[in-house]
Amino acid sequence: MAGCTRTGLPEPHKDEPAESRWQPKPGTAWQWQLDGRVDTGVRVPVYDIDGFENSARTVAALHARGAKVICYLNVGAWESFRPDHGEFSEKLLGANNGWGGERWLDIRRPDRLRPVMAARMDMCRKKGFDAVEPDLTEAYRNRTGFTVTAAQQLTYNRMIAGLAHERGLAVGLKNDLDQIPQLVDDFDFAVNEECAQFGECGELRPFIEHGKAVFHVEYKLEPGEFCAEAKRLGLSSMQKRLKLDAWRRPC
Repeated sequence: MAGCTRTGLPEPHKDEPAESRWQPKPGTAWQWQLDGRVDTGVRVPVYDIDGFENSARTVAALHARGAKVICYLNVGAWESFRPDHGEFSEKLLGANNGWGGERWLDIRRPDRLRPVMAARMDMCRKKGFDAVEPDLTEAYRNRTGFTVTAAQQLTYNRMIAGLAHERGLAVGLKNDLDQIPQLVDDFDFAVNEECAQFGECGELRPFIEHGKAVFHVEYKLEPGEFCAEAKRLGLSSMQKRLKLDAWRRPC
C-alpha cells in the first residue's frame, strides 16, 4: 500500500520493475472472450476477458489451469452500462462511436481521465489479472467530436501504459498501427483486429522483433486465408465472431 506525503495525499505509484511483469512471447496461443459466461475449458495459456464483467473467482479459476489473464478495458470511450459511468464529466463525452451506449472520450484531457482510468487499473489488479488490454487507443484517426492530434494520442496511450506498469500489470497496444514505432517500448504486447484483411500485418513486426506477442484476430477471413502469413510473422492468430463469444478457430 502506498504511503502518504506530508500533505496527507497518497504517494504517487512508481513503475514496477519490468522484469517483475508478465511478458508474453511471440506465438503464444490465446482466447479472447468478451461476451457471455467465460468458457474456462479452452486449453490455451492466455485468456483476454472483460474486466468489469468477470470476478476474481473467474481469474483465479483460470490461474488454477495455468493461464495468464488479460483485463479488457475501454479507455477511449464512455460506456453507459459500466458501473463507473457517472465518474465522467459530460464535457469529456463526444460523438457516438458506432456502438450502443458508447461515446468517445476527450483524451486531450488526460488529467481529467487519469483518476478514473487509475481506478479501473486498480480493479484489474485487485481481481488478480496479469495484464490489461486498453481498447480504443486511436481516437486521432476517428471522428470523435474532438480534434485530437497524433501527439495527444501518444501522450494518452503512454499514460495508460504507465498506469498499468505502476500496478505491476503488463499492457497491450490495441491496433494503432501507425504509432507502433513510437510505442513499442511502452507496451508489453499488441492486440490487433483484421490486419490480414487490410494487408497491414507487417506493421506489427516491431513487437515480434522485440520478443513481444501479437494477439491477432480476423472476423471475415477464414484461417486458410491468413494463417500462413500469421505463422510466418510469428503472430498469435485465430478467427473469431465479431461478438467475441467463446467460439474460436485458431491457426
